[in-house]
Amino acid sequence: MSRCRAIARPLARQLQQPCAVRPFTAGAARAAEAQETQTQTQTQTQPGGLDLDPNTVMPEFEARLIKEGKMPVGSRRRRVAMRTTGSIPFEQLPYQAFQEARRILAADREDKLSKIGAELDKIAWLEKKDAAEVNGRQRMKDTKLASLRRHVEQLKILADVNDPLVKKRFEDGLGDMNKPIYRYYADKKWRSYDYRLIAQRIKQFNIVPDVLPKLEPTADVQLFFRQLKIPPGQMVDSAVSEKAPRLRVQVFDKGERLVTVAVVDADVPDVARDGFSKRCHYLAANIPLSPMDTSLPLGRIKAEDQLAVPWMPAFSQKGAPYHRLGIYLLEQAPGQRVDVAKMRELYAGRDGFSLKSCRDKFGLRPVGFNMFRSVWDDNTAAVMARHGIPGADVEFRPTRVHSLKPPVKPRGWEAKRQGPKYRHLWKYTKRIRGISNARGWIKKR
Repeated sequence: MSRCRAIARPLARQLQQPCAVRPFTAGAARAAEAQETQTQTQTQTQPGGLDLDPNTVMPEFEARLIKEGKMPVGSRRRRVAMRTTGSIPFEQLPYQAFQEARRILAADREDKLSKIGAELDKIAWLEKKDAAEVNGRQRMKDTKLASLRRHVEQLKILADVNDPLVKKRFEDGLGDMNKPIYRYYADKKWRSYDYRLIAQRIKQFNIVPDVLPKLEPTADVQLFFRQLKIPPGQMVDSAVSEKAPRLRVQVFDKGERLVTVAVVDADVPDVARDGFSKRCHYLAANIPLSPMDTSLPLGRIKAEDQLAVPWMPAFSQKGAPYHRLGIYLLEQAPGQRVDVAKMRELYAGRDGFSLKSCRDKFGLRPVGFNMFRSVWDDNTAAVMARHGIPGADVEFRPTRVHSLKPPVKPRGWEAKRQGPKYRHLWKYTKRIRGISNARGWIKKR
């Protein structure tokens, strides 16, 4: 077969196939055809029942669902799986390896539950026992009881830590924070990124030792201004920080406790001593907090036995460096309330505030931290005027500090070529007497 016939054969086959011939018609048929195509496209993009369900919504319909005030549940992979196996309960998925693994996990959980029962019996027996019969008396008895209770909490976590239903419920945001397993998962998730970010900010901005000699966060504190989440250390506009923020605080140990919240500006210029001081922008105490109750709006705390120093907007004078405003969460001693009247009397002046002194006087323990920064912007003057804060007309300018070292005399190549004979070489040096600094000819006057 010749080369030309081999190439022409596929073309001949293609031409022999029957094709739809479109006759010459008026424009109405073409318009009808375009309308039909548009109708098919709209039908394909029209959301169905599963598309607007938070448990099975697809990525292209997430924005529409969020606009309606419903948040998608879980990850996108989970939602696709729910669309395909929505009629089958998660624990009854027809996968043999999955069901065999669930049997092994169920047997392990039964073993952990039996150990928990044995430890609870030990605790009940030790509680009934007289402290005089224990070596070490009451102190040793309390130590043993605390150790047994910690072991029981650990066994509770180990009993459910591998359960896929528990993990699924936590990832869907439906976990009960009163249960230790969900607090364990939340703590693990926080320490994987958010804790590292906060620890890095504490070191980067020298919060330790400028404000406190030691700070090790154990609670997740998130900052919101006007429903906008502020990452730690971000610059915030003065108009945004004019109103008191809202905190979302997640603690990872059980029970309710009382906390104190302090907002401190660590970079207040002190012109008299050419340095910096600190200012209290907010201070409140006796605020109840638990693993389930996480919202803490500072603007709504107005009780006399809670609010010591009301919110002052963050501000900075023109020309001054940025101000570090830290939000400090301090836990009070168990069962003890802080004397807010005394706190108000001590810190009503705001200036010269020492968080370390406040911590020592009222027996507080720092457990949470977040921060934002403030600098002079277009709205600062108006914010200061609205709240009667003086200093909007003050502008700081850097002071030139002259070197105390004596001028360096020319040496070597430069010293030998100071005369007019080497004028053509002066442009290559910065230390020719009475001439340039390498930026052009400058005559000495």
